[in-house]
Amino acid sequence: MITPSREDYLETLFHLESEGVASTTQAIADHLQISAASVSENIKKMAIERFVVHSPYKGVKLTAKGRAVAIDVVRRHRLSERFLVDKLGIKWEEAHREAHRLEHGLSRAVEVRMFELLGNPETCPHGNPVPTLSGKIRDDHSHPLASLNVHDRARIVKITDEEPKQLRYLASIGLMPKTQIRVERKAPFGGAVIVRVGETAYALGNDIARSIWVRKTG
Repeated sequence: MITPSREDYLETLFHLESEGVASTTQAIADHLQISAASVSENIKKMAIERFVVHSPYKGVKLTAKGRAVAIDVVRRHRLSERFLVDKLGIKWEEAHREAHRLEHGLSRAVEVRMFELLGNPETCPHGNPVPTLSGKIRDDHSHPLASLNVHDRARIVKITDEEPKQLRYLASIGLMPKTQIRVERKAPFGGAVIVRVGETAYALGNDIARSIWVRKTG
């Protein structure tokens, strides 16, 4: 049986790979908020168990076995978020943390019932796709806001960094899935991105702009 700790590692690798971030030992450690030495030791064990492949200077990659487990965890997590927000009225910035507590304990039968109860949701409250029960993930054809050019118009698809304070801030200024935005200015060398929402312009740091994924509309 796979431990919750193993599931956390695999889920983290799935997110890093999905966002196009190099899955280095340090990146994994930062995401899990643990030491790089602890990550290195656990990655070695997971490689022996054939959940991952670790190549020097190339980072860590999920194997087919590891990806299948990761997708199961991601589905349980995002379904839990949807349930917490839609059925229990939990705020969207709090759902991620609460869902993490639930994701390791949901049975297959409960997953199926949650899908039915929630009307087969395609995304979590933050816009990230919910994998189907067969393990398929819908391609939302989105790109990081930071990759847009000045004057580009787009619609927000998802928020990939679900840190509560950031989610609370984004909600307070209306930067949520389905919101229309326009890029006003971009500072050079990875500086701030100025976006307009309705009549108001906001300056977003590059880290935030990379966690907001959009689909161009013009």
